[in-house]
Amino acid sequence: MKPISVTVHGAIDYLAVVIFAGAPAAIGLSGWPAALSYALAGIHLLMTLLTDFPAGVIKVIPIVLHQWVERIVGPVLVILAFVLMTKETQIARAFFVAMGVIIFAVEWLTAYRSTTD
Repeated sequence: MKPISVTVHGAIDYLAVVIFAGAPAAIGLSGWPAALSYALAGIHLLMTLLTDFPAGVIKVIPIVLHQWVERIVGPVLVILAFVLMTKETQIARAFFVAMGVIIFAVEWLTAYRSTTD
């Protein structure tokens, strides 16, 4: 049994939006890592608002598509952190690795087919 309900998953998604939007100021991201963080905040917000689950507002994106996007985005963030970020961007690298791992872990631990939500 997976411990995260789709309701809790939605709350975590909104928290991820706040983290992505706040990271440039909070941890000093600049340049393209800051732009990527802001873009991910916007994309994550849109996905969450448009997903057909309790946290969604418009509910046009099937939850299974939301799940697959997170299943892909998590590992891609980790890969990008190591491929594109240099030694000078250690903070950015650590941030994107952590967020990629968290996104993938939340996806993996969510009970998408729960009948209680």
